[in-house]
Amino acid sequence: MSAASARQAPPQGGVVAELPTEYPFVLPRGYVDEDGAVHRDGVMRLATARDEIAPQSDSRVRENPAFLTVLLLANTVTRLGSVHSVDTYVIESLFASDLAFLQDLYRRINQAGHTEADVVCPSCGHAFGVDVAGEAPGES
Repeated sequence: MSAASARQAPPQGGVVAELPTEYPFVLPRGYVDEDGAVHRDGVMRLATARDEIAPQSDSRVRENPAFLTVLLLANTVTRLGSVHSVDTYVIESLFASDLAFLQDLYRRINQAGHTEADVVCPSCGHAFGVDVAGEAPGES
């Protein structure tokens, strides 16, 4: 058996589990481009080791450690509305609430492995899960 076929062999039981690597999201407010168009829906991919290591040598991160977040998000947000390229300028131009949303989403998918948050209804005490990357309230 070759190394390539060994990597493709299904695990015990013959079922191949797919690892989600891309996570769709909807920003709370949205990125407003130069033409005034608002872009809210996007996709974030899982970060690689390179995504987290490479920015450490970036002079902008050495001068301002907070810039690490901008680089990480610019590398892992693969789509934002019809924006052709999500770069540091786009990330820096986000509203603070959208930046905080993406930081939380990044942490959830790269550390916890999901986009769900456990919440409890303050009125009845019922516990349930909410997908924080899902649609904005009132949308279907």
